[in-house]
Amino acid sequence: MPNDPAPEAQPLPARPRARHILGRCGFFALLNLGLVVTAVGIAVFKTPNHFAFGGTSGMSIVLTALFPGWNVGAFMWLINAALVLLGLVFLGPRSMGWTVYSSFALSFYVSVCERLFPLAAPLTGDVFLEFCFAVLLPAVGSAIVFNIGASTGGTDIMALILHKHTSLEIGRALFLSDLAITLAAALLYGARTGLYCILGLVLKTTVVDSAIESLNLRKVCTVICADPAPVREFIIQKLHRSATVQRAEGAYTHAEHWLLMTVLTRHQAAQLRNFLHQEEPDSFITIVNSSEIIGKGFRSL
Repeated sequence: MPNDPAPEAQPLPARPRARHILGRCGFFALLNLGLVVTAVGIAVFKTPNHFAFGGTSGMSIVLTALFPGWNVGAFMWLINAALVLLGLVFLGPRSMGWTVYSSFALSFYVSVCERLFPLAAPLTGDVFLEFCFAVLLPAVGSAIVFNIGASTGGTDIMALILHKHTSLEIGRALFLSDLAITLAAALLYGARTGLYCILGLVLKTTVVDSAIESLNLRKVCTVICADPAPVREFIIQKLHRSATVQRAEGAYTHAEHWLLMTVLTRHQAAQLRNFLHQEEPDSFITIVNSSEIIGKGFRSL
């Protein structure tokens, strides 16, 4: 009725609330895992070799050459604090989100790694091997963070500010800032280190994209068979997944078939393939890689 008071908001039931809390804990755990992996790559492989590929870590590596009494972790604290302050002023608290936490947490983890693994010289004598890890570890760490919708902070904040207040695109703004840091490293540390830095800058984005695709990789399986019941039962009961079932007709024989489509992990796809080989040898299956599955049971919209 029009004069009835509005119903009070009801608290979430226990199970959805527990699922929500677990989701938040998983997000926080993955965020910190990505930041720790990134910090190890910076402190153990990038810093001793002066690999400045851009970002606050690259800027800090360049500054340690100019101010030898400071370490990379200390400069990252100062630079990230300044960038967070600029972000709060020019972007607002709502736009910053987890970026504030990520910026300071990464600085903290780098400082911890420097305390635990104090390296006055490169870990090994193989520069190329260390270069590979200097690219790979921060790229994988950043991929984990980006994949859950967060950011590692740092120069991302400056890029967002430039994008908001100038006509520069975010990607171009990030590239320009990273390129300036890389060129400064080339001037300070010599041609060989400079070339490694340029190569690292080029590879960084490619490796991050590849790592994100690998983290999200799923198998889209389409099965065509005469009797859908055993396959459907195996998918639901053994793999704990669902499937879409449709009638189909052979183009040549006009015989009736059934088509089942499901999305599985690598391991589950292998299990389904083995099941069909043993129990339904006359069936037909196609398996396609996909790195972007959005919907219930996978990534949320």
